[in-house]
Amino acid sequence: MRLVSLNLNGIRSAATKGLHAWVESVRADCMGVQELKAQAPDLSPALSVIDGMQGFFHHAQKKGYSGVGVYSRVTPSEVIVGLGDEEFDAEGRYLEARYDSPHRRLSIISCYFPSGSSSEERQQAKYRFLARIAPHLRALRQSGREFVLMGDVNIAHREADLKNWKGNLKNSGFLPEERAWMTTLLTPLDQGGGGLVDVYRHLHPDSTDASYTWWSNRGQARAKNVGWRIDYHLATPGLAETARAASIYKDSWFSDHAPLTIDYGYAL
Repeated sequence: MRLVSLNLNGIRSAATKGLHAWVESVRADCMGVQELKAQAPDLSPALSVIDGMQGFFHHAQKKGYSGVGVYSRVTPSEVIVGLGDEEFDAEGRYLEARYDSPHRRLSIISCYFPSGSSSEERQQAKYRFLARIAPHLRALRQSGREFVLMGDVNIAHREADLKNWKGNLKNSGFLPEERAWMTTLLTPLDQGGGGLVDVYRHLHPDSTDASYTWWSNRGQARAKNVGWRIDYHLATPGLAETARAASIYKDSWFSDHAPLTIDYGYAL
């Protein structure tokens, strides 16, 4: 099972920068995308199905904003759109594709966490989202369902996850409260945590500069590799243990984010 997570920073923009050719070369089984920045009428057939994968989407009410999707080569048994939270469902932040059978329960989730960098108001919204999604994911975990959440979490967890960590200690994305939230999410269930695994870090515990997935458009950040690792695969332990290889594609650019691809020894 090959899974890709990619913040598109606008699906129509990414499509003009070689997205289709790259996706066709990867042969993913599922691709979780974030920041569609498009409504349903904006998605042409070429954007609704990519490389034979059918797209399922959660659009924001506001035009040109947010939105997530899952492209899947296998038809899901069920698609859940939204968290059931009025504030954040209006922003198009969560889609869960389920692949259930009599023998197992599996979900592939695409999620776009709010950014708090633009204002204190948006930072408070980010904290509300973290408070809302943590028990949701914990309940999924406790139910015995295997799942992986792919997405732009907008949090760098550790000092190794961004170039200039000292200069960002008071900035959204690396605040102590955000990092503590992530630590709790990755703490085992029997220790009071969310019981999930950061799959990239499971495979590459010591990676630093090579791990970044986002770069600011300012100050030649990409050329200087002044990046952040804010895109994740967060999986249940049973699924994470089957992870075999991870890669971050940086040879060409469809977005200000790079795609994160992970192969699992698990079948849809």
